[in-house]
Amino acid sequence: MTTTLTLQQTHLDWLESEAIHILREVAAECERPVLLFSGGKDSCVLLRLAEKAFRPGKFPFPLLHVDTGHNFPEVITFRDQYVADLGETLVVRQVEDSIARGTVVLHHENASRNAAQATTLLEAIAEFRFDACIGGARRDEEKARAKERIFSFRDEFGQWDPKNQRPELWNLYNTHVHPGENIRVFPISNWTELDVWQYIEREELALAPLYYSHVRDVVRRNGLLAPVTPLTPARDGEKVESLKVRFRTVGDISCTCPVASTAATPADIIAETAVTTITERGATRMDDQVSEASMERRKKRGYF
Repeated sequence: MTTTLTLQQTHLDWLESEAIHILREVAAECERPVLLFSGGKDSCVLLRLAEKAFRPGKFPFPLLHVDTGHNFPEVITFRDQYVADLGETLVVRQVEDSIARGTVVLHHENASRNAAQATTLLEAIAEFRFDACIGGARRDEEKARAKERIFSFRDEFGQWDPKNQRPELWNLYNTHVHPGENIRVFPISNWTELDVWQYIEREELALAPLYYSHVRDVVRRNGLLAPVTPLTPARDGEKVESLKVRFRTVGDISCTCPVASTAATPADIIAETAVTTITERGATRMDDQVSEASMERRKKRGYF
């Protein structure tokens, strides 16, 4: 038991050290970086890593949330309280404003706004002239994520070309960009969902309550448990069930689904995660099951 705990601790320490090095590299090499913070578990881990990298000083970058307007209210409440407790600066830009400007056009009023975040993000990058956006994406989330470098280059149109990424031999990072170009930086690229939860447990991080087991009305749809909300009501013929569920990831209500679970603590979730065979996004995101909304296609258009 002691050996297992020591190995786990060493593994987390290594991942933490790498991520802190990356954050400090961004702060040292980039002129106008920003950290993307949604209130989700991965971005909460990023904030703890930033605390360890830069405290007792202020973060050398603001926080940015691209809000779809269809987020779970519990997550937005948690987001605002978390940032207030940290005493850092949060910039919020709304997909709703992009819709009003006509730069985002939805197929219908209640369509998923997940992919539309790319446009609002690019508008925020242009507004503040950010040259590096730090995000909490991990390579184990989805196949397209695994193609990405830690320092992921985006061209002057905000687009990602997986064939035009810079080598990162010996953890040396090329941060040079021309005006209008951008780098997305992913300090926890080498982490897994299990690593994240082990770190949350070790650091005793607070999270939005949706991550833990709670009773929620759901319907069974396309092999997933779709939450029943005013935005996403049950359809004709669907049976509403009240089940114990938790969310593995949080996002746009219209496409984010919980999983059946009684896990009420990080230790419980670690035990569940250790034996799951379905990826985080594969188990919870409706839009990732549709080829037109594939992650790689969205990333080429400027998505996170």
